[in-house]
Parts: sequence; structure tokens; C-alpha cells
Amino acid sequence: IIFIHIYFQKKPVKIIKAASALECLLVLSDTNLLILSMPNLKASGKGPILRGVTTFCFNDYAVTNDPFSVQICVGLKRQLQVYNVSIDKITRLKDIGMPDHALKLAANGDNVCVALQDEYIVYNIKTSGVQKLFSFNSDMFVPMICRITKEEFLVSANEGLGIFTDEKGMSNRPPIQWSYPLLDLAYSHPYILGLSDEVVMVYSILDQQQKQAISFVGGRNVGNFDGRIYINSCSAVYSLVAVPWYEQVKSTSDVHTPRAVLVVDSILPEGWQVLLLDGKVEEALKLSRNVEPVGMNKEESTKLLQDIYRRAGFIYFSYGDFDKAHELFENGHVDVREIISLFPGFLPSSSNFVRAVPPLHEIADVIQLFASDDIKIKGAKIFLQQFLEYIRESGLTPHLMEVDTALIKLFAEKNMPELETFITTSEITCDVKDCYSWLEKYSCYHALALLHRHAQEHDKALELWTKIIKGEYKDDSFRGLAFFIECLANLQDHELVWRYAEFVLSQNEELGVGIFTLRSDEDQKSQFKPDDIVDFLQYFPKAIIIYLEYLVLDKKCHVEKFHTHLGILYVENIIKLKKLGQSEELYKMRQRLQNLLQVSNLYRAQMLLGKMHDAELHKETAIVYGKLEEHDKALDILVHQLKDFKAAEKYCVDNAEGKDVKYKHKLFYTLLSVYLSQKLQFNEKKEYIIQAIELLNSKPSEFDADKVMNILPPTWSMSVILLFLQGALRNSLHKYRMSKIECALARGENLQKRFILYDIQRLRVQIHETNYCCVCKKPFVDGSFARYPNNVLTHSDKLEELTTMDLSASEVKVMELSMVIMLRKTIMPSTESTLSDRLLDHSSGVPLAPGVVAVDNLTEPMSILEVSQCDEAVFDHPPIVAHSSMSPTSCCQLLLTTLDTVHYTP
Repeated sequence: IIFIHIYFQKKPVKIIKAASALECLLVLSDTNLLILSMPNLKASGKGPILRGVTTFCFNDYAVTNDPFSVQICVGLKRQLQVYNVSIDKITRLKDIGMPDHALKLAANGDNVCVALQDEYIVYNIKTSGVQKLFSFNSDMFVPMICRITKEEFLVSANEGLGIFTDEKGMSNRPPIQWSYPLLDLAYSHPYILGLSDEVVMVYSILDQQQKQAISFVGGRNVGNFDGRIYINSCSAVYSLVAVPWYEQVKSTSDVHTPRAVLVVDSILPEGWQVLLLDGKVEEALKLSRNVEPVGMNKEESTKLLQDIYRRAGFIYFSYGDFDKAHELFENGHVDVREIISLFPGFLPSSSNFVRAVPPLHEIADVIQLFASDDIKIKGAKIFLQQFLEYIRESGLTPHLMEVDTALIKLFAEKNMPELETFITTSEITCDVKDCYSWLEKYSCYHALALLHRHAQEHDKALELWTKIIKGEYKDDSFRGLAFFIECLANLQDHELVWRYAEFVLSQNEELGVGIFTLRSDEDQKSQFKPDDIVDFLQYFPKAIIIYLEYLVLDKKCHVEKFHTHLGILYVENIIKLKKLGQSEELYKMRQRLQNLLQVSNLYRAQMLLGKMHDAELHKETAIVYGKLEEHDKALDILVHQLKDFKAAEKYCVDNAEGKDVKYKHKLFYTLLSVYLSQKLQFNEKKEYIIQAIELLNSKPSEFDADKVMNILPPTWSMSVILLFLQGALRNSLHKYRMSKIECALARGENLQKRFILYDIQRLRVQIHETNYCCVCKKPFVDGSFARYPNNVLTHSDKLEELTTMDLSASEVKVMELSMVIMLRKTIMPSTESTLSDRLLDHSSGVPLAPGVVAVDNLTEPMSILEVSQCDEAVFDHPPIVAHSSMSPTSCCQLLLTTLDTVHYTP
């Protein structure tokens, strides 16, 4: 210190900057910049490194290759210079001209913000670019520059403003309104510290609002030195200590301290808890999100942050701002029981929940909170429902019993339709007994029955539904008898089903039979057998018919007695309806009987014929006769008794469906015979003759003309049946022409096949002594072989083994046309020779070279010749050939037979 006073001749020190990496101080006094050693404060070199300096600053964001160097920006008269300072030297990097000398400097990477005499300018070190910000009157205030974040500065301005700006002159934040005239500025995230004569002002960069004012008289400078805040007066230097906010929670009464204390980690000296108590929830939340706790690990800080969220959530809840409360409760992982406890009676009686200690809020319940305001209480319950549903779907809570119980009570209290859906479609784990009393209190009997069923108390559930059906209880949410039947159909307790089945059928037989028809097939085979159900339904006539229809028509049951029983019930009901004169119901019942008689083939026809004859059901009787193939009786009923000629024609068409032409001709011939019956009275014949003529002339193709001509009366003129004759002739001519066309097509196809066979057989196959069978690998010792389309040769008896050969499907098909078996032998008794030595080329008669076999081609197979011993015999006949229609196996059999029957002599 003595050395500094001597060197600077007692001139005041204007700026001191510490370079920790170099262990030195940069000191500015009387326009001289000097480097001093930190340990002993001795100057390096013989004097100042620079002279004429008005101000300087460090560039903390400068990119340098040497970690043991710092970059400084120096303001000279009308000039800005950039230096790189190391332990042993100083290097000038850049010179930039300025219109005036600099009052203040602040560097931020490639940009330097300069306060001149009357304006702020940003210079770019790399490009030497200039960006003017704004002009000012230096007589009104002291120019100040503070680096905030990368590429952002805070500068003081007229009228006590602090303006944020970037290198382009753009402001991304609202300005700050200073409470007192500024002497100096410093930044410690997320706060800006402004020093005045009387106080230290603390502003948040998040909302640009003043958060604190610390009384401090006589301050001269304030700065952030490697994370520590220092403030000096004329006679002393003070350290501004950051009091952690979680310590302030423990003792909020110590608002101020005798020494200068700056609470950097909190917004107010009372801490976030005081902020919450004062209703400044948003400020407390901003603080908690943007400040890192000191002296705490990640888990502890997370718990503390969640605690803040929970407390803030209850504050917003008390304000009625349920959307923000929902978000904060979710982020704070609040114990959902803490919220449910605010609603009287909604926590289950079996829950042992006790509110948090220390308490998160001072709310007794929503009734006390909202002073019995029904609208606000209703809104709170809507919030509770939405929050519980969200918690339940997301699986964020282990307290499902309390959640489900509260939801059931909420739905029941407001009689909401969601109650039934919640009970039936969810896997609920509520306090069942507590919910029973609550549901009964609000007359939710249907939901109560559903809850009984959920608890496997089916007897109690069915009893409640029975009382609702009888009218003893009233519940509009109950869906009626159909729902009760559906429950019985799905119930596995067969004793309960039989107990309530009679009650249901007495209410509605048509719906009640669903107890049995809606059940699964497995239940019907085990517990509810058709025989037992039919016996039970004997006293319910409508139900038994519906059940038998279900068995016969829907389930396609093949038990004969059910088909017959259903038909008899139809007939009996038809007889009753005839007596009652209910024509509409009678028509429907007859339609159902006719449908059964047409689709079923299992009923006892004779039994039903007797019943229907007594009931005069002629049309139904005709259907049964048709099933019995007694078409003459059926048509006789339709024509002579019912006189329904269109039905008679339709009968022929329907019964001929899927049958051949002869069967159709027979049916229409029978109908014509009925029209022309000799049993008819003379006065009746005229009507039926007209129908017979119309039938012949309208459908000539449906008759065999020869038979028709034999049955027609000889007295009829040709003109009467002219249309029939023309149609029959046209049909006969058409058949003749079609047969000729088919014959010609067949001949053409045969010719094509013969040509294909010829094309296959005309090729020669040469066999040498070196050739061998591809299956057995043995040579060919006789004249029998088989050839495939890919020229593979084999012994004929190995054909079945060639299924594993690598042949395509088309080649195998062609194989059946191309296999040739040749037997040609010349026997010379005077000379010993092999078979191949005497083989001839059949086409030329010239003997072939030894080892060569000629294969001739034929379109028809020849017979087998037996050869006895003789002097000389040459078999000049064509070779034996496998026909194209023969399978490979048949060809092999032919070959073996040939080899067995031909006798060779050397």
C-alpha cells in the first residue's frame, strides 16, 4: 500500500480489477494502467503498461488460446483498444476509433458497450461494426453500463430508467425504474443491484420489479467478484452476505441485521414464506424456479421446491383460482388426501389420514373458506372431481381408496350419470361400507346395487333392482327390466338365476327369455341345458316359442323334438288366433310357421300334417308335401284348394333350385298335369285349361316338349299352343347348335393335344454306354427308359422315386406326355451281340452305331408281342408308347408288363 501511494504520488485509484489466473491486479490511477502482483503488490516492469487511459474493463467472454491470459478493453482519448494480457507481456489486438473518450466500458464477447460524453455505442471487435444506441445528457445522471447475460447489457438513462439492450440495439425486456439516483451497478443472477447514496436497491431481472432496499449510507462502488458481492464506502469495504432462503424460513423475524446484508437468494428479507403469507405467490414461485439453493443436494432442493408448490396451490385454491391450483398441486406432488380433507365427509371413515405438520394451509374446510357460498363451493367440487380423475388416470397416487371413495360421493351428491359408468367400467377400490350409506342417503339405489354387484354381493344387488322394478324404490338412472335381464344372463350363480327367472318372465315374457338366450354357449351346456329350460318355460307360452326359435333357427340345433315342438306350438297358436279373430297376429304367426317348414328338415312331417289338416293350413301343408317330395299333392293343394297359381309356379321354381334340368322339367310337368287333371268337373276344367295354356306359352323352356305333346288333349288347335311350340322348337334348335359347337371345340382341342403330343414325341433321345439312371446311378442295359422334359433319363421302374427331383410343376405335367418306352430288338443266333448293337433307326432302316437307341413316336399304344425262339426276327413294328392320358404310374406298369412278356434269346 505504501508503494502504491509513492508510485501514484497520492493520486486516487479509480478502478481496480483482479485477474485471478495471473495472480495480479490491474489498477487505474491518474490515466495510468499498472499491473501489480497480488501477493506483494509490487509492480511488474518499470512503470505503467499504458498511459492516457480513461477507463478499462475485462472481457470475460473473450475466446483466447492461452488460459493464463486475460483480454481487456481500454478506453483512450478518442480510441478503443483491445489487449491480451499475460504474465510476461501485453499484446495489442485491435484499435477502434471513437468520436469522444469513453466514460464507461463493458465487454461481452465480441461486443463492447461504450458510454461516451453524450451517447451509448456498441462496437464489434471482430468486424469493427458500430451500433449507436441512444443519446443522453450527462448532466442529468451518471452513465452506467452493466453486463447482464451474453450479448445483453443494462445501461442507465434519463428520468431514472435502466434500459436493457443487445448488440443490435434491441431491447427484449421492459425497462427498470430506479427508486434512487445511481452511483454504481452490479449483477448477480437473478438480481440487479443498484447503489445510491442511501440504499442498495435490489431488482429482479425476471419481472423488473424492486424486491428489496437495504439501507447503506456512504456507498461508493458495488461489484460482483467471482460470485461474491462487495460494496465499499470512503473508509471500509463490506461483504454483502447472501442469507439462504431456507434458513429464513426457520427464523422470519430477523428481517434486518446490524451489518450490511444482501439477501440475494430471496425476493424479500422475509423469504418465500413471507411472500406467500403476503399473497405474493407469483414472486415466490419465480424465486423458487430461478434460484439454486445453497448448501442442499438435488433431492433436498426438489423437496423444498415441491413444498413451495403445494403451499402456493392451497393459496390459489383459497382465491378460487382452481386452474393454477391444479397445476401447482400436480407439480408439487401433493398428497391428494390433503385436498379431499377440505371437503367434509368425503374422506372415507376407514382412512387414518392426518394433515401435514407443519400445516400447508390454514383452511378448515370449503364451507368455512367460502362462507357457505353455494356457487364457489360448487366450483370447488368441480375442481375436486377433475383433479381426482386426473390423478386416478395418471396413476400418480397410492391412495386409490380415498380417491375412489371421494369420486363416488361426488357423483352421488350431484346425481351424475358418470356414477354408473365409474362403478361398472373401473376397477374401483373404495370404502364399500362408507359408500353404501352415502349412496342410500342420496337415493342412488341403482348405483348402490351396482356397487353391491362389484363387491360380489349379487343377492343384495338383485333385491334392490327388484324393488325398483316393483316401484318400491324410485331411481331414474335405472335402465329398466332389460338391464335386469342382462345382469341375470351374465350371472354365474345359477341358483339366483332360477330364483329370479319366474319374476322376470311374469313381468315380460318376450324380454324375460333373454335370461337364457343371452347366455354364453358354455353356460348353456353346463348349468342351463335346453331340456331343463324348455320344461321351465311350459307355463310361459310366448317365452317358450321364442326360446325354441332361438334353438332351432339361431343356434341350428339338430334335436328333432325341438323342431317338432316348435311347429306344434305354431299350429296351436294359429288355431287360437283364428278363434280370437286377430288377423294381423295370425298372419305373422303363419309366416313364422312357413319359415320353419321351409328351412328345417328335422321335424316330424306326418305329425305336423295331421295338426295342420285339422287347422286347414293348406299352404303350410303344401310346403310339407314338398319336403316329402310329394309334389303332386303339394301342387294339387296350391292349385285346386288355394287357387294360387303364382304360388304354384313359384313352388316349382323354388324346389328346382340347385337341381338339374330334368328335375325342373318334372316339376313343371307335374304342375301341368294338375291343371289338366281328369278328375276335374267339366265346369271347372275351363279355368284350369286357361292357366295351363298360359303356363306353356310363358315358360316353354321349362318343359320336355315330347312329354307335353303326349299329355295335351287332341282337341286343342295348334294356334292355342303356338307360342309354346315356337319356344320349344327354338330351344331344341339352340341345344342342337350348341352341341355342334361343343363338338367342334372338342375336336379342335383334341387336335391341339395331338399336335402337342406329336411335338413332344418327335425328338430323338440318344443313350450312350456312359449314360446312367439319375436315380439308381446304374447304366441302361435294356431298351426301356423314361425321359423328362428337362432331358433327365431314368429307369422306368424309378419313376415314383423321382418325386424329389428338381422339376417344376409344368415339367412334371409335360412328363406324362413325353415318356416313351421303346422295345426294338434284333435277334441273331449266329452272332453274340448286345441289344444296342442290333437296334435300327426305324425311320431309315439303317442300323445305328453301338450304344445308340432310336426312339420312334406314335399317337396310339401298340399291343405286346410274345417272341419265341427263331433263326432271325426283326421287330419292325412301331415301338410301344405311353399314351398322353396315362399317369406316370400307369406308364411304369405298362413297361413292366412288356418286359415280363417279351422273351429274349441270345
